[in-house]
Amino acid sequence: MESHALHVFRTVAELSSITAAARTLRYTQSAVSRQIAALEAETGAPLFDRLPRGVALTEEGRCLLGHAEAVLDRLAAARRDLTALRDLTAGRLRVGAFPTSVAALVPRALSAFRAAHPHVALSLVEGLTPGLLDRLVAGDADVVVVSAAPDQPLDGDRLDLHHLLDEALLVAVPRTHRLARRRTVRLRDLADDAFIAGSAVAEETLLRATLPAGFRPRIDIVAAEWTGKLGCVAAGLGVALVPALAVRAAPPDLALLRLHPDDAAVRRVYAATPRNRSLPPAVQRFLTHLDEATAGLG
Repeated sequence: MESHALHVFRTVAELSSITAAARTLRYTQSAVSRQIAALEAETGAPLFDRLPRGVALTEEGRCLLGHAEAVLDRLAAARRDLTALRDLTAGRLRVGAFPTSVAALVPRALSAFRAAHPHVALSLVEGLTPGLLDRLVAGDADVVVVSAAPDQPLDGDRLDLHHLLDEALLVAVPRTHRLARRRTVRLRDLADDAFIAGSAVAEETLLRATLPAGFRPRIDIVAAEWTGKLGCVAAGLGVALVPALAVRAAPPDLALLRLHPDDAAVRRVYAATPRNRSLPPAVQRFLTHLDEATAGLG
């Protein structure tokens, strides 16, 4: 049964008149009669008794009317829900992000999105890039903000990558450090310093992207979180490489130095979505807010 025919049937039942229904629907009387006749042929039962003035539902017609109203009401609700998703007056946005992007970039974009679309439900999960990409591909996130070293590109076969920025790495040293007043530093100048990193193996940390040939840092302290790393630096326990996005979380009692161009490296930061999948309106709008938040960091 077509929803249009059910709509005509319900209108006739409500008005008890084919003529009145035709006038309300702006159809000809014969067009409404044909729709009712087609429904009666399809159901194999008379739906109306034709009276001298108007029509009255038969028992079969009363049975069908309840189902027709349920179908039409559900279709109307579906149309409202779809419109709300397009208009961003409902729906959800599930975002994943790597830790340093949660220091400023992603929260700014989420805040702007929420201000513009307060009825869309937001969620944010922090994690490392491999785990975030797994969540994305599994359908547990709508968009993830991830990072990649230049020598380890992300899987472009299963991802659409929206480039946000190239993130420079800085060196965090205590304010009392012998090099704290410099603006630029070489990694070899730090050969005698202990490094604070997320792993005891340099190749598994940010260091792997910046190590000059033959340079092997001494890693005395392993700290997974940036607050811990920077706290240890501020306490004079060592130095650390810091992504530029994490600078806002840096305590005031440390200095941030640029790396010499020969040692400098960047991490590429992307918003990733599943390849060959249509983007929900909420994700499309959030990407715009991410671009604006990225521009605002400068």
